[in-house]
Amino acid sequence: MVGASGADVPETMRAIGFDAPGGPDVLRLETVPVPRLRPDDVLIRVAYAGVNRPDCLQRAGAYPPPPGASPLLGLEISGEVVAVGNEVPREMIGQYVAALTPGGGYAEYCAAHWQHCLPVPEGMLLAEAAALPETLFTVWHNLFERGLARDGECVLIHGGTSGIGTMAIMLAKAFGMQVIVTCGDKAKCDAATRIGADLAINYRETDYVEAVLAHTGGKGAHVVLDMVSGDYVARNLKCLAEDGRHVTIAVLGGAKADINMAVVMMRRLTLTGSTLRPRSDSFKSALADEIANNAWPLFADGELSPVMDMTFPLADAAAAHARMEAGAHIGKIVLEVAGG
Repeated sequence: MVGASGADVPETMRAIGFDAPGGPDVLRLETVPVPRLRPDDVLIRVAYAGVNRPDCLQRAGAYPPPPGASPLLGLEISGEVVAVGNEVPREMIGQYVAALTPGGGYAEYCAAHWQHCLPVPEGMLLAEAAALPETLFTVWHNLFERGLARDGECVLIHGGTSGIGTMAIMLAKAFGMQVIVTCGDKAKCDAATRIGADLAINYRETDYVEAVLAHTGGKGAHVVLDMVSGDYVARNLKCLAEDGRHVTIAVLGGAKADINMAVVMMRRLTLTGSTLRPRSDSFKSALADEIANNAWPLFADGELSPVMDMTFPLADAAAAHARMEAGAHIGKIVLEVAGG
């Protein structure tokens, strides 16, 4: 393949694949064709790829890619644009971008819709750029658009030291909110407080419902950002203030919940949630535009930066997945593909 700039692009590339679903040890390096571009795609020479919980679920056979998406893992990357489709501005060639992808990030080259890319500003490390798109798009849409969070409100965030949790803390504080998080041990609670949480609750030692109500003088939080679901939902609703919003972004604790709908009615609660990956290209483009206008400048000027955990070589993707599934990480895990 020859890029639009005339640069040679190989026909094949190294990527992480697996023969059958399973634990982290099924992941291995393989050689696969470089992706072909749709008219509105760019081809990115990947420097780093972010590791996210949906990658682990896909590897385990629980989260198949949407129709038309790459079967390879990896939902966010950073790197250099080396080729463009015929409907993409040619000036993108040579630009360094962070991109949200529907798959394919664990590879030396990845295709992404050109309007799902954000420019990497001078001074931002490419490893940090790769750690931003998936969590930033997810948190922005769910906390601000679906959860309608606004300055002066209080938000409760579960999984406070996860990639999603750390991003949610930073953005909520940047926009003037009180932030309460739950974490699984004291070290993680301390880390969440350093990142900006006003209250970090060790859910293994403290009833988080009682702690939230005590912290808010009995009023409760205005928004709950929940990645647990299951039996957490009924408890979360007890944490909510009147007219509160409950936003589900994952179901790590189970997909079903038993709740009292009379409470929902009497307290005028809203239950919502979303998944990002299957959404349309046009939706993601509009979301990228809103993020570019409202949130990306905070990272571009250095006011905010992602909380980074560990970087693993692409070939060690299995170790990266094992670390994520052990729950040992604080912030984002990334894979180094080409560095930079």
